[in-house]
Amino acid sequence: MIAVNTPMHFRAGSVGRLLPGVEARLEPVPGIEGGGRLSIRGPNIMAGYLKADAPGVLQPTEGGWHDSGDIVTIDDTGFVTIKGRAKRFAKIGGEMVSLPAVEGYAARLWPNAEHAVVTRPDARKGEQLVLFTTQASATVGALQQWARGNGIAELSVPKDVRVVETLPVLATGKLDYVAMAECAAADGRVDRTGNVGEEESV
Repeated sequence: MIAVNTPMHFRAGSVGRLLPGVEARLEPVPGIEGGGRLSIRGPNIMAGYLKADAPGVLQPTEGGWHDSGDIVTIDDTGFVTIKGRAKRFAKIGGEMVSLPAVEGYAARLWPNAEHAVVTRPDARKGEQLVLFTTQASATVGALQQWARGNGIAELSVPKDVRVVETLPVLATGKLDYVAMAECAAADGRVDRTGNVGEEESV
């Protein structure tokens, strides 16, 4: 634990203020206005990593700083608000796009379906968004029309929409973003049962 809201010090939408003794450092992320990538250190932060390339050897972090992988803002009163995970942002045409935000757009248009957004390399713009959805009628055109009507930037609208019966998940029940990203990068397909392969494309 690094931050907490309390009954006396609480801000809705934040994860609270840093615990006593915890230091924070924000590294700027090109394309993201406000906040940055959060690194932390303190007495309750892990001492380092045990890695497969050196079994049993503790490999400390540089200067005791641990990269949380979170993009956050910290306001003037110390409240920390998480904007997203660094790996859940795409850089398109020099702009940073939040993948959870794009999933949220799809959910607003098709609220009764499940959606997941990943990226694949794009030679011209750096990355390209790919939407996997269980909405049988989903099309790029419908999403673009909704986005224009709601003031959503074109960069945040996937140009590749793939319909599946179910989204692939890990054994833990969490969405298997890695499998979908690999599928999208290889221009492979996810069949209607959520299996990654070459069987069916919609």
